[in-house]
Amino acid sequence: MTRGKAGYWWYLLPGAVAFTAVVAVPFGTNLYLSLTKWSGIGDPRWIGFDNYTRLLHDDVFWTSFRNTAAMVIAMVVVPTLIGLVLSATLFDVIGRRFGPKTASFLRATFYLPQVLPVVVAGILWGWLLRPDGAVNAVGKAIGLGEHDWLGDPKTALPMVMLVMIWVQIGYPVVIFMAALQRVDPDLYEAAEIDGAGWFRRFQAITLPQIRPETFVITLTCTIAALKVFGPIWALTRGGPNHATTVPSYFAYNAFFNKLQVGYGAAVATALTLVIVAVSIGFLKLQGRTES
Repeated sequence: MTRGKAGYWWYLLPGAVAFTAVVAVPFGTNLYLSLTKWSGIGDPRWIGFDNYTRLLHDDVFWTSFRNTAAMVIAMVVVPTLIGLVLSATLFDVIGRRFGPKTASFLRATFYLPQVLPVVVAGILWGWLLRPDGAVNAVGKAIGLGEHDWLGDPKTALPMVMLVMIWVQIGYPVVIFMAALQRVDPDLYEAAEIDGAGWFRRFQAITLPQIRPETFVITLTCTIAALKVFGPIWALTRGGPNHATTVPSYFAYNAFFNKLQVGYGAAVATALTLVIVAVSIGFLKLQGRTES
């Protein structure tokens, strides 16, 4: 019996080796570098927690986390709410009235931005939003004038948020529609016979049935929002005047542009700890809700 149970550990070995090589060792190295001062050349010099002390007094660091809160709104809150309504409409209204093929086509249309690489989508929107781009051309044609959407600190972050909503909205639509397919259709038919309208069916049947998927979408999108990098790099490079800087780009800038490897590692470590704490909080909340 003991020997048989011990044999199962061999099946965990490949995953353990991969986790050690891909996650544990890089994180340990990053943690060590965060306690040093190093420019990437020569030997790191041990300075203890000086980088973390510096972080606590760095206004750009706190600005980057405030911008991350905006990214959470753009990548989690708004897409989840809109995706929930869209998926319920496609499944319960469009699918029943025009057929499942029409609903599937519209679902694929909403998901199309997810297929594009994030950097490609950022470059595309950068062309549209630049001063001589299509958005200003349309605005000028209808008498709204021109504006430097990504060069103005007042409009740069809202424009990035709009781009991220466009990119992210297809993900919850696909997940929610997959979740709705496992709901017993008799529930909708019975509710409709009893006179329940679409909103009442949505409130009483759809929302409770897809609660697990809601937690999955919220958690994965929150993690993506916390570590977002590609769109910021492609659209604004964190500017203007740090108006769109997020922790991942702040760490990248410290690493490669300023050659402050230890300080960049401290930023990355702080971001990792925040992501781990948020993930644990979500999982505990999900467990309490399900129980």
